[in-house]
Amino acid sequence: MIAALYVIKNGPYFISGIDPWDEGRDARTYRGPYKVIAHPPCKRWGRYWSGGPMLAKTKNALLLGDDEGCFARALWSVRAFGGVLEHPEASHAWRYYGLERPVHSGGWTGEDRYGGRSCCVAQGKYGHRAQKLTWLYGVKINFKELNWGKTPGKARLDRGRTKPRIVTTVKNGTRLKANELEATPIKFRDLLIGLLE
Repeated sequence: MIAALYVIKNGPYFISGIDPWDEGRDARTYRGPYKVIAHPPCKRWGRYWSGGPMLAKTKNALLLGDDEGCFARALWSVRAFGGVLEHPEASHAWRYYGLERPVHSGGWTGEDRYGGRSCCVAQGKYGHRAQKLTWLYGVKINFKELNWGKTPGKARLDRGRTKPRIVTTVKNGTRLKANELEATPIKFRDLLIGLLE
């Protein structure tokens, strides 16, 4: 059994062998005993953590890392029970919590004092229509070789001032729908599950 924390209700983790923790279950209360795959909220850790360029450096700017303790709890769960934590590339949480930043070209970093290692992987190589560079942090997992590097011909994701948008169109000229930006492709879910086996 694997616990999937901070996942979308009735999403790709609602399958046999997975104990899914959606918003209604509050993954901050997870106490084991299974290894975890954690997808903590990223809005307050990403490039537009302040709410966007219009709010930055104003009294209405949001606070960096103000996610009600979700990332901290996900990191604790991964270190306590083993597993993998996923966050967008360039997440400010890596620096805040002292995690080693991975390189875009691929490969796992050296181990930290918890036995944890980080890497950068493109979800575009695992079923996403866009590049979607992602950082992983794992403890007590199979640190195997992945399909490293960027995905040629795929657009990068960006978040606009008011809602997520895509900077350039994807391969077939269409833009991503809002739910596609945060969705976990099945192949990427299976990759994460495979790291825990």
